[in-house]
Order: sequence, then structure tokens, then C-alpha cells
Amino acid sequence: MGRIRPTYIKRVSIELLEKYPQVFSTDFENNKEMVSALTDVTSITMRNRIAGYIVRYMSHPEI
Repeated sequence: MGRIRPTYIKRVSIELLEKYPQVFSTDFENNKEMVSALTDVTSITMRNRIAGYIVRYMSHPEI
């Protein structure tokens, strides 16, 4: 089984994708920089988890 992500990581990620859909892609490094620029997250771990969830969310087509 995979890791369960907290709700606030999912909420922030989906809000960012709704506001800025053209900015994010499946590239983790790019998403990391964009999360830093668009949010006030100061923790590097939180930034990486948000960027990672965006990559995973975008790589799975919606059913």
C-alpha cells in the first residue's frame, strides 16, 4: 500500500491546479519552483510534498 497524504497537501495542490492550470506539468523540478513562487510555504518538505502530489495528480487521467 502507498503512503496516505494529509488532506491539506491535497487541498493546496488542487487549489493551485485550479488557479494556475497551465503553469504545472508532470516535471517535479518545475513544479517545485512554481509552488515556491506561488505560495507562502516556508518548509522545504511541505513544498516537495505539494509538488509531488501535483505530479501524481496530473499523471493519472481522470476517469
